[in-house]
Amino acid sequence: MRIVKLHTTGSTNDYLKALAKKQSLEEDTLVWALEQTNGRGQMGTKWSTEAGKNLTFSIFRKVQRVTIEEQFYVTMAASLAVKVVLQKLLIKNVSVKWPNDILSDKEKICGILIESVIKRGKLDAVILGVGLNVNQTDFGAVPRATSIKTRTGIHFNLEEILNMLLEQFYHYVKLLSQGKLDEIKEDYEANLFRKDKPSTFKGANGKFVGIIKGVTPHGKLMILEEDDILNEYDLKEVQLLF
Repeated sequence: MRIVKLHTTGSTNDYLKALAKKQSLEEDTLVWALEQTNGRGQMGTKWSTEAGKNLTFSIFRKVQRVTIEEQFYVTMAASLAVKVVLQKLLIKNVSVKWPNDILSDKEKICGILIESVIKRGKLDAVILGVGLNVNQTDFGAVPRATSIKTRTGIHFNLEEILNMLLEQFYHYVKLLSQGKLDEIKEDYEANLFRKDKPSTFKGANGKFVGIIKGVTPHGKLMILEEDDILNEYDLKEVQLLF
């Protein structure tokens, strides 16, 4: 793996996208920034962190076997990799808030953003962006944020945690390459935040109560609603209120 370490950049995902346009990235490439000034989350949200205290990095990887229709399995695999590392660090009550926020109890400790590179109508590569709160303890007005240090009281070496994450990422890359998609999906669903619990959601027609039952292979959230009707929602169509 090629590693590019930066002091400051706007977004590691954007840096990698620009690099991929200039160069032919045939090997896995990781861009790690000590400070990210314009980090992005799902649907254009911002990811703000204190410089040098957290892990903000992106990985460019050519895709094998996974199709455009199956690309949500990459999101599921990445989420599970982060979950495993956090559990190894003795973080309690780790879960995945659909589609790809990692929580400890009800507080966000990590965000993942995956962008697809499509060529000739096929999935050619993915850019996996990770923002993991490690040693930051003051999040100001940011609601429901936490970090590894906040949870454990221990100051961690960023590179050690990065190596742990990479080890787990490649474990799940192996599962993807072996076509073990059902195994990944079952594991992901087993760790979904609020699964099988009555929850309140906000949709196009206002608030409603439902129960998360799982996800579709394309990444839509399956919610059991009134009259035992199972509906599927895309990211922009529903918001879990908690």
